[in-house]
Amino acid sequence: MIHGLVLFFLSFFPLIGAETDELVSAMEGGAFTLRTGFTEMQGDHEIEWRFGSSRTRIIKTVAGDIFTDDITIFRDRVQIERQTGDLTITNITNEHSGVYELSIDLEQTELQKKLIVTVYAPVPVPVITRYSPQCSSLSSSSSGFKSVLLCSVLNVGHVTLSWYKGNSLFSSISVSDLSISLSLPLEVEYQDKNSYSCVVNNPVSTQTTHLDIDQLCQTCADSDNWSQKEL
Repeated sequence: MIHGLVLFFLSFFPLIGAETDELVSAMEGGAFTLRTGFTEMQGDHEIEWRFGSSRTRIIKTVAGDIFTDDITIFRDRVQIERQTGDLTITNITNEHSGVYELSIDLEQTELQKKLIVTVYAPVPVPVITRYSPQCSSLSSSSSGFKSVLLCSVLNVGHVTLSWYKGNSLFSSISVSDLSISLSLPLEVEYQDKNSYSCVVNNPVSTQTTHLDIDQLCQTCADSDNWSQKEL
């Protein structure tokens, strides 16, 4: 019987007296929820959520009563679930990135928990262009032309830019800087029948542009037809 009560206590009050870091990723304009780990709060427990290095209090609940502090970046954005104490922030911006601290007074002990939130901008659609207006001819033993293409994204940060050949990763580059322009080259033959796509992603969003070789290399084809007519 005692053993059963101990197991119930440990499952109902997770992380008591512990301080753990959880990582949360979210997208600008959306929302994120920070969870206490409880399925239901009981008794007159006091819950506090704080934010940032200054540990500014966002919201507090005491015996079911909710007290919201008037902080500009959280104004009209804060929701708390009475039953669990979970905190939801809506209509988020990059200003909401940072460390959130939870404390719950359980009378004879206290739960403390840290959650680190990173808010990302949605990634733009990558653009594929020809690197050079000139097409390079292949060796004399083959026919056709090849060209260098660039897949580019502007003003991005914390992204990975990749070329895929079919479903397989062909090449990629990653950056952690903010507001950087990024390009990744790909050399293809006009007669290449493989399918290529350029993908840019961060932890919360992905955009893909599929390569249309016929359209981008049309001038190569025109040059090839002109050469054949000359012959």
